[in-house]
Amino acid sequence: MNIILMGPPGAGKGTQAAYIKKEFPIPHISTGDMFREAVQNGTPMGLEAKKYMDAGELVPDQVTIGIVEDRLSMPDCSPGFLLDGFPRTIVQAEALDEVLKKLGKKLDVALNISVPEDVLTARMVGRVFCTSCKTVYNTIFNPTTIAGVCDKCGGKLEQRNDDKAETVKNRIKVYNEQTQPLLAYYAQQGNLVTVDGQKDPREVFQDVRALLERLG
Repeated sequence: MNIILMGPPGAGKGTQAAYIKKEFPIPHISTGDMFREAVQNGTPMGLEAKKYMDAGELVPDQVTIGIVEDRLSMPDCSPGFLLDGFPRTIVQAEALDEVLKKLGKKLDVALNISVPEDVLTARMVGRVFCTSCKTVYNTIFNPTTIAGVCDKCGGKLEQRNDDKAETVKNRIKVYNEQTQPLLAYYAQQGNLVTVDGQKDPREVFQDVRALLERLG
C-alpha cells in the first residue's frame, strides 16, 4: 500500500505514522530521513544535497525528487511506503506522479489529518519535552504532575524553538500557502481521504486503520 501522509504542523502525523508502521509492514519515509540516508550512503543525489545543506540552503526540488526516487526504488518499498513530508508543493506532487509511474507504482491514498488552526496552535505552543529522556508533554492537554519537571525521570522540560507562538503562527501560514493546495490536487485525482485529527490519537488511528484495511 502506497500512502502519502498529509496535514498541518501539530496535526499528529508523527504519532499516526508510528501507529501505521507498527500495524502495516511498510517503511515510514520522511524527507529528513531520506536526506540523512542519502548523504550517509554517499549517493550522487545525497552528495549534491549535502552541498546545499552544509551551506544552510534549501535543497532544490530536482535534487529532492532524485532522492525520493532513489528511496522508493529500494527493496523494502516493494510492499508499499508511507511518505511523510513530501510532496509539499504541486510541482513536487507532479514530479512524484512521474517517479511512481517510472517505478511501476501508484498512489493508493493521500491521507490528510485535519485539525482546526486554534487547536493546532494550542497543541504546539503548549508542547514541551524532557531534555533527559525526550518524553513529550503538553502543558494544556497532557501536563506533568509538577510543572517543568518530567514525570518519568525528573528531568527538566523545555520548549522547542519552532513551537514558540510566533514561529507556530508562521508555520501554519506557510502550510496554508504552500501545502494546502495539494489537498485539491489529490482530491481531483480521487486519492484524498480526510480524517478528524481532533480526537484522542488512538481513536484517530482506529479511523485510519479502518480506512487502510478497506483499501488494502
